[in-house]
Amino acid sequence: MRAPIGNFDSVRPAAETLDELNPAVAEGIRSWSGAVPVGQLLYVDTDPEKADTAVFAEAYGPGLHEASANCVVVAGKRGQTVTLAACMVLSSTRLDVNGAVRRHLGVRKASFAPMDTAVGESGMEYGGITPIGLPGDWPVLVDAAVVDVPYVVIGSGSRRGKLLVPGKALAALPGATVLDGLAG
Repeated sequence: MRAPIGNFDSVRPAAETLDELNPAVAEGIRSWSGAVPVGQLLYVDTDPEKADTAVFAEAYGPGLHEASANCVVVAGKRGQTVTLAACMVLSSTRLDVNGAVRRHLGVRKASFAPMDTAVGESGMEYGGITPIGLPGDWPVLVDAAVVDVPYVVIGSGSRRGKLLVPGKALAALPGATVLDGLAG
């Protein structure tokens, strides 16, 4: 099988790689529903040392930097209540944490979640966190530009491997909201 973007030695439907995926991500794939068929979600085996976006794009093909989306875990606080949210933005942009995210979550303060919180609460590896398989009560905020990408590269729950998914698939995730201006 050939990937719709990039140059990868191993490309398989994600549903055929459940044993290799992070357990939470595997469950998210197993229970997939929505307008985009699960068969369009692909898993590519990649070197964990090349997981960071710039290095990844250089190693696996031109155009991957523009087609990569980062899942940023944000902690919003209002009083003593902390809300964790996943925010999906293209890797070539910056997340508007103090504007769009704060307003949408209705919190007084929003910031990047500490690494130990992001990893501990998501159950995924830092550098591989993905919106597929996150706790069901987390809001998933998706920048509208991500939805417009035919295939986007996202984490697989670990630093080894990536998922290639149609951008519009992220709009159909549980708890997902598509926002214009989430990134700048």
